[in-house]
Amino acid sequence: MTPPSANDERTVAMIGGGQMALALAEGFCRSGLLAPADITVYDPHAPARERLAARLPGINFADSSTAAAAAAGLVFLAVKPQQAADACREITGHLGSDAVLVSIVAGLSTASLAGMAGTKRVVRVMPNTPSLVGHGVSVVCHTADVPAPAAERVMKLLASVGHVHEVDESLMNAVTGLSGSGPGFIALLVEALADGGVKAGLPRALSLALAVETLSGTAALLEQTGEHPAQIKDRVSSPGGTTLAGLAVLEQRGVRGALIDAVVAAAARAKELG
Repeated sequence: MTPPSANDERTVAMIGGGQMALALAEGFCRSGLLAPADITVYDPHAPARERLAARLPGINFADSSTAAAAAAGLVFLAVKPQQAADACREITGHLGSDAVLVSIVAGLSTASLAGMAGTKRVVRVMPNTPSLVGHGVSVVCHTADVPAPAAERVMKLLASVGHVHEVDESLMNAVTGLSGSGPGFIALLVEALADGGVKAGLPRALSLALAVETLSGTAALLEQTGEHPAQIKDRVSSPGGTTLAGLAVLEQRGVRGALIDAVVAAAARAKELG
C-alpha cells in the first residue's frame, strides 16, 4: 500500500520490520491507539513485510526509509545496532519539522542518535522480548527537545505492550543489562529447571510445563503482593525441607553471583555498543 503523503503526528513509521517492530505495531493496533493504516514500514526483506502484512492487514509499506520517515509524526528506529548509523543518515533531512525519532536500538545514546539523524527530538527506548505477547517492559528516556505531548504519546503507545518506566539516560545501559537481556537469563533458568525435572524422573513435556508455570506464577505473586523476593523464598523454605536443600546447592554453585555478574556484563556490553 502507499504510505500517507503528509506528515501527521498520529502516524507512525517503522524503519525495520523485525520481531520487535511487529510486537510494537500489533500492540499499538490491539489497544485501539492506532489502526494498521496509520503505520508505514520500511524493510528491504520480503519475509518481514509478508509477516507484517499477514498479521496487520492494511499496514503500509514504503519503498525507502526516507519515504517512510517523511510521512510520520513518530519514526521508530527498529534496526540492529550495526545498521543504525546508516539508517539514521538515510533519513537525515527527511524528518518532518515536528517529527520525533524513537529508537529501540540497544546502546545508542540520544546524543549519538541526534547527531546521526540530524534531529534533537529523540526518544530512546529499551523494550524486551516479552513485548511480543503483551507482557514486556519498556524503559524510556528522551531529550529535552521532545515536546511533552509527544513524550506522553510514546509512553502510552509502549504501555500497549507491557509496563513502561521513565529513567535518566545514565541508567539505560544498566536497564539493558537487566530487563533487556534478562529474558535470555530467565529462559536459561527455566531450561535448567526443566532439565532438572527430567533428571529427577519427569517426562520432558511435563517438566517444561511445570518450570514455565512455576516461573510465571512466582512472578505474578511477586508483582501482585509487592513482597520482597526473600519473603517468598523464606516462606517456602521449611526447616530441614526440600527447598532449603536445593537453595544450599544454588548458593554453593554461586548462582546468585553468576546472575549478578551476567547483568553487569550485559550492561557493559551495551555501553560498548554505544
